[in-house]
Amino acid sequence: MDLITNTFDTQLPHDRLVEQQAENPPLVLLHGWGLNSGVWQATINYFQNTRQVITIDLPGYGVNREVLPQPYDLLTMAQQVLAVLPQQSIVLGWSLGGLVAQQIAQLAPTRIRALILLATNAKFCASDDWPGIKADVLSAFQGQLASNINATLSRFLAIQAMGSETAKQDIKAIKEQIDQYPQPHPIALTAGLQILLKSDLRQSFSELTMPVHVLLGRLDSLVPVAVKHQLINLRASLDVEVFQHSSHAPFISEFVAFTSILQKILIQHSCHRSLTGLPNG
Repeated sequence: MDLITNTFDTQLPHDRLVEQQAENPPLVLLHGWGLNSGVWQATINYFQNTRQVITIDLPGYGVNREVLPQPYDLLTMAQQVLAVLPQQSIVLGWSLGGLVAQQIAQLAPTRIRALILLATNAKFCASDDWPGIKADVLSAFQGQLASNINATLSRFLAIQAMGSETAKQDIKAIKEQIDQYPQPHPIALTAGLQILLKSDLRQSFSELTMPVHVLLGRLDSLVPVAVKHQLINLRASLDVEVFQHSSHAPFISEFVAFTSILQKILIQHSCHRSLTGLPNG
């Protein structure tokens, strides 16, 4: 079964819409673990008048809750998303969605014009030579899932905003947006934690052929900002931006700065390098 996608278009006349889509490649948004595409609503509203914005709920999440690959792992997730990915997309993956985006970029590099990795890592689990999440934190989440899914998801939301000056508002905003969609499937949650725990894409990250942009939150406890240096060591041409007042969700905490940076990236990879019709910051 194919994944369901949601496409948001400008209200321009059809002939101008076709022309615009040829100039400005679609922006595809992939959410993180435990959440769904509801988190992107403000981003959709901001950019949909200048290009197609496409959201894809990952397998087992949101509108794709009952779409579960067998086996459920990073490769099969990426294959399912790839099957519905438009040609020459600009793909933005947040957190777990960033791992999926990297896997897709390895599988089908010509399908992606540019890759934007938001608060994500090439290897999420910390090791002596790599900043990340401690393995015991991920293991604790796995244990808690078995007893209380809702409490575990709430705790994860709190960790995502930890350190942000607007933490309470960030958590409230994310929760209001994701509550519009079905709760994630337990299989997707459990398997997703295993993917975060075990995936190591550092080698393939260094070999990606398309432009790669990394956006990090300075206060992020899940993807420590210190990983910036290791990522640059893997890829000298890497473009890295750090949001000074954000934790794991810069697109919520610093929306104006986030949309400004994203706009510049989109212009860079658009055919005519000109975007009009964007709302004022």
